[in-house]
Amino acid sequence: MVRAGLTTDRVVRAGAELADEVGFDGVTVSALARRLGVKVASLYSHLKNSQDLRTRIALLALEEMAERGDAALAGRAGRDALAALGDVYRDYARAHPGRYAAAQLRLDPQAAAASAGGRHARMTRAILRGYALDEPDQTHAVRLLGSVFHGYVSLELGGGFSHSAPDTQETWTRILDSLDALLRNWPTPAPVPVPER
Repeated sequence: MVRAGLTTDRVVRAGAELADEVGFDGVTVSALARRLGVKVASLYSHLKNSQDLRTRIALLALEEMAERGDAALAGRAGRDALAALGDVYRDYARAHPGRYAAAQLRLDPQAAAASAGGRHARMTRAILRGYALDEPDQTHAVRLLGSVFHGYVSLELGGGFSHSAPDTQETWTRILDSLDALLRNWPTPAPVPVPER
């Protein structure tokens, strides 16, 4: 690794690479200093502490996924858009497991407001416009998609589906088909029963 010419961006990107190699939980300023071949103190001109490093990696991951999502969704609608966004999350998680884990980090309100998290929500809502969902159902659907995408990706990364047929790609395709069908036929909430007096 190059020791001279460190910038905050280079330091954070090196931290993201480290996260992909050892897992996000293994990322600390001291581990990064060892990776870069520098003293820990030299990184403190770029970072406040390990939490600052972890936050910056999370922000980088959210930005990278948002950029991929924007590109994947261009000109798509309906199931094609749904599949494109789902594939962005799944492909990113498989290529960058540490960064994907970082993207799940709970950010403080100021960092969250400055992050690409809002772009992720807007992308999902843009997809849902093709399904004609009104509020609060649109918000319920945003949460459903996030839960399914993240749940499947996390289980797949953990090897949860590797011991049996069918192939995980076949299951992923069926999940996307099922989500598309559900969004096209979104259930009407059952009336709340009025207690008898």
